[in-house]
Amino acid sequence: MKTKSTTEKKFDAVKMMREIRNKIDRETEGMTFEQLKNYYEKSATENRKQAGR
Repeated sequence: MKTKSTTEKKFDAVKMMREIRNKIDRETEGMTFEQLKNYYEKSATENRKQAGR
């Protein structure tokens, strides 16, 4: 039996991941390998600080 009631999403993980991926793509467009490496190292360091590690 199918139900017709739907619930509104409060959080859409797929939408959020796409937004994050698009932001990273815009920020890293045209970077060399070394620049990308530094970008990801810096990002990882900042994320660790935010996570309280």
